[in-house]
Amino acid sequence: MTRPLKRSLMLRGHATSVSLEDEFWSEFRALADRQGMTLNGLDAAIDNARSSDGSTGLATAIRLAVLADVQARLAAAETLSGSE
Repeated sequence: MTRPLKRSLMLRGHATSVSLEDEFWSEFRALADRQGMTLNGLDAAIDNARSSDGSTGLATAIRLAVLADVQARLAAAETLSGSE
């Protein structure tokens, strides 16, 4: 695993940055592609879904969204392979 690097994003018209490892950044980009969204669009959707009390940072929320997507795709693949 690589060290986190600062990545620039636009969140609701304002420049922001998150520190993400290459592996999470790559999966974040792939998730945006699969959902037909821009990175900034996916970032905004994740930001809207995170806790409103500010207890979850944006980078953590992105990591959790990436993890949830990977887990869902693995579960779907297991279901498909189990039905054959």
